[in-house]
Amino acid sequence: MNREWRAGSVELVEGYRLVGDLGDVLFAIEGGFVNIKVPGVDHIQIVSAPAIRAITCRP
Repeated sequence: MNREWRAGSVELVEGYRLVGDLGDVLFAIEGGFVNIKVPGVDHIQIVSAPAIRAITCRP
């Protein structure tokens, strides 16, 4: 499956954490999950939709 990566920022609901600064990331939505590539972090992080407060896309 090919993911459609978009640039933007991600804000999580209180109580959820990821590694790195989520203010400038690449993300891809797959079903009820968001794949997140954070600059400087070697792995892709995945969170379920209920963990997301807001996603902001940049053109």
